[in-house]
Amino acid sequence: MSAESTAFDPARVRFDERDGLATAVVQDVADGRVLMVGHMDAEALAATLASGEVHFHSRSRGRLWRKGETSGNVLRLRGLSLDCDGDALLVMAEPAGPTCHRGTRSCFDPDEPVLPPDAATVPRPAQGFAWLETLWATIDQRATERPPGSYTTSLLVGGVDPAGRKVTEEATEVLMAAKDDATAEARAGDRTATQAALAGEAADLLFHTLVLLAERGLPPSAVIAELQARHRP
Repeated sequence: MSAESTAFDPARVRFDERDGLATAVVQDVADGRVLMVGHMDAEALAATLASGEVHFHSRSRGRLWRKGETSGNVLRLRGLSLDCDGDALLVMAEPAGPTCHRGTRSCFDPDEPVLPPDAATVPRPAQGFAWLETLWATIDQRATERPPGSYTTSLLVGGVDPAGRKVTEEATEVLMAAKDDATAEARAGDRTATQAALAGEAADLLFHTLVLLAERGLPPSAVIAELQARHRP
């Protein structure tokens, strides 16, 4: 369970006075795809927070319902927040299989059925790019508030050069890590360490590139727009 959901205060939820329910919208934490909409009462919310798996109040059954209790397609809780009125919940979850009873990832069309692993066409797994919004929000906050003792702040206060030098340095280290991994692959060796090193260096490069954009006041959306303009399906 995420730190956000751990700090969530159930007392803030305004359950409907008539039926004791609050609407719960479930999003895939990997990419923000809306998976389903259900209803929670105080019991379902408590069970969700306690277990780390999303529970609902089933209006058709009239009881507590753990999503996936029969199919195994549970929703693992990764974040929980309230809307501005306190009467609707946004549930960020990691699905263990299709969410909809139709065998699709989402209850909302259009969506293709989730095929078995041995099928001719297997859906590409989501890569989790939506989480970068969280990273950018933190960097942007550092750029605005400049808290002392922050590594990001130390890069930002120096202007272009500190962050720019780190981008150059990390780009070189990404190349070196990639070559190490290629060598391991050519030797048919264990690539666990070289793949982890490449992931780490790529993460450093991405982070410092975002910091450099923040220092220049250029939002990542401008970069995304440029990529979209270049894209040719």
